[in-house]
Amino acid sequence: MIRYGQLFLLLWSTTALAAQAPNPNDRFANVTIEAQQLRPGIHMLTGAGGNIGVSSGEDGLLLIDDQFAPLAKRIEAALAEIQPGPVRFVINTHHHGDHTGGNAHFGRDGTVFAHHNVLKHLKADPKVSPEQWPVVTFDDGIEVHFNGQRIRVIHLGAGHTDGDALVWFEEQGVLHMGDLFFKDRFPYVDQTHGGTVRGYTERVREALRWTDDQTLIIPGHGDLANKADLSRFLTMLEDSLRWAESMKGQPKDAWHAAGMPEAYRDWSWSFISETRWIDTLWREMEE
Repeated sequence: MIRYGQLFLLLWSTTALAAQAPNPNDRFANVTIEAQQLRPGIHMLTGAGGNIGVSSGEDGLLLIDDQFAPLAKRIEAALAEIQPGPVRFVINTHHHGDHTGGNAHFGRDGTVFAHHNVLKHLKADPKVSPEQWPVVTFDDGIEVHFNGQRIRVIHLGAGHTDGDALVWFEEQGVLHMGDLFFKDRFPYVDQTHGGTVRGYTERVREALRWTDDQTLIIPGHGDLANKADLSRFLTMLEDSLRWAESMKGQPKDAWHAAGMPEAYRDWSWSFISETRWIDTLWREMEE
């Protein structure tokens, strides 16, 4: 026979376990934030959404992108393992929510920087609160001198969107590409917000000139990369444009029937399949 005290403990433990159990409807329930040191004072965080760059040192913490809003506390916990203390600055590489979702959280104690068009697009989105908007915006770029590092934030022109920024730790040889680089995957080119495949390709070509064999490259999505990885990505973009030019004038059904060159059939992934990449190229040629 179960006594009242035993019953209470049973009910309490069942409730506690239920509270700890992952919510099957929460797509972030099983996401963990992993930190990888790239150079002294520079880390990369992975979780869900865009990869995060981190500068740490005597001046404090600086983030490059901040993933989705529900992950902010987990990102904060991972940062505390690197260095305790608040985030002083956040740099957004563009406006998409998987890169700016944590702005409201980290912007409480820090200052968020982004290109002018990032602010424009976030303001135009009714689902985004003003707390998520960047506070300081720039045009061609800005330099941040922080933790003994010269951090160059550079806007080269339209590519993934019309508000992309590359973040270049030139002296340390670390380049954060944002979504101007999807490692070994077809990229998402946001043509609704000023992105173009031709512009994207030119941006990657320009960034590749800055690198050497020792450069560490943080892609927007995918594993840590190097110059060879970025060069392979550029070749895919160039080959895709050449193929699209050869298909120009044919109906879109013919594009899909032909398919991408065999070398790139395995570049499809959950978000940008071969079909969706061909659609992007078709729209590019139609404009």
